[in-house]
Amino acid sequence: MPDERTDAMPAEGRSPGDATPVWIIDDDRSIRWVFEKALAREGIGFRTFASAREALERLADESPEVVVSDIRMPGPTGLEFMQALKERLPGVPVIVMTAYSDLESAVAAFQGGAFEYLPKPFDVDHAVELVRRALDESRRRFEAPPEGGEAPEILGQAPAMQEVFRAIGRLAQSHATVLITGESGTGKELVARALHRHSPRAGKAFIAINTAAIPKDLLESELFGHERGAFTGAQAMRRGRFEQAEGGTLFLDEIGDMPPDLQTRLLRVLSDGQFYRVGGHTPITANVRVIAATHQDLESRVRQGLFREDLFHRLNVIRLRLPSLRERREDIPVLARHFLARSARELGVDGKRLTDAALQFLATRDFPGNVRQLENLCHWLTVMAPGQAVDVADLPPEIRGEPPGGAAAPGGAGDWRAALEREVAARLARGESGIAGGLTRDFETALITRALAHTGGRRIEAAGLLGIGRNTLTRKVQELRIDAKD
Repeated sequence: MPDERTDAMPAEGRSPGDATPVWIIDDDRSIRWVFEKALAREGIGFRTFASAREALERLADESPEVVVSDIRMPGPTGLEFMQALKERLPGVPVIVMTAYSDLESAVAAFQGGAFEYLPKPFDVDHAVELVRRALDESRRRFEAPPEGGEAPEILGQAPAMQEVFRAIGRLAQSHATVLITGESGTGKELVARALHRHSPRAGKAFIAINTAAIPKDLLESELFGHERGAFTGAQAMRRGRFEQAEGGTLFLDEIGDMPPDLQTRLLRVLSDGQFYRVGGHTPITANVRVIAATHQDLESRVRQGLFREDLFHRLNVIRLRLPSLRERREDIPVLARHFLARSARELGVDGKRLTDAALQFLATRDFPGNVRQLENLCHWLTVMAPGQAVDVADLPPEIRGEPPGGAAAPGGAGDWRAALEREVAARLARGESGIAGGLTRDFETALITRALAHTGGRRIEAAGLLGIGRNTLTRKVQELRIDAKD
């Protein structure tokens, strides 16, 4: 008889004909015993196997919802079992465990489609929590984004983004020079491409160049090209970006960092519509629409003498400001879903889905890198997060404000504690007394105000989140004179 055990207690939500939710596969009897006791205590149905071969035989008649399997066992390995399971039931999460916690095992497990990797010895509570998460994942139907149809160029439902869309629409038939401003990562090049795509120049080239990323000595040749022999190494004539963009659009990113002498040459092109290659003597006509972008305050740079005022006015014909992600937090869910779906397509893997709690948490983050930072986060989650449902705990530590090594992240716990310490030191230095009372009042006011804002003024829910009684919260609201609704 195979060494196999099934629990006698049906798990929550199971009918007699349902499959056993959790399969445990390990040739170590003590490991099976630990799981049997832990899962039985939690009311989770299980079946245990001493070998992968026994589980494969059972697989012909029964389907698990979650599998927890050792890697190295006599006969078929855990990875071989996972491969066979994935061919038959690709959606079943598999937690692999091993006493050989080496890089090769971990890589092989995840390449095989493992839900999570559990090195031995493990904490039993942690193992049970993994099983619960895997069960939730198995029972949740993942809603893939609808296929078909071209993805929108730029996503956004916030009022600030609707203004951007309207501006792009109004500029659709225009040849006017546009200056796009906004923080790094807000999508300035995307907007420039959209302006080109919806303009009469759409059939011609869109050429983009980051003026801050090219050394000053090379930038002139990069923009205007050079003649053969113009300088050492110029062994052939080269067309610059202005010529490459003939009839189309030239996007000059980070224009605020352009060197002064090149600002003069650019001004001449915008004024006269002509330029010379480096080392050239024949003027070349430029039929190019220029779209410039910067994250800097150009007016300030003009005042500082770092940017030509006449060039600024030439570029600033129509200004289009892109909002930061902090100004359009309501767009975070739709952007995150889009980026997760795109990362999954690019990597050829199953898509991930952010839980409501994770989306709400992300909406509170400042994202100094804006949309680009959110996109990078979603790519990271597609590769690194276990399972398809991504919760707050699956977010990288720096996003949660808990960086590796214990150092405080900007905006994290260490920051506000350090600020509090500085405030206390300042008040002590001023000879103030009764400091604790005043700061405690401020602290409680901030806690309750934010909790009530989060719950839409629902006091019972806010009290539960804060871990205090409703009567206590009501009393504090009155004492602190907090403007709150019942």
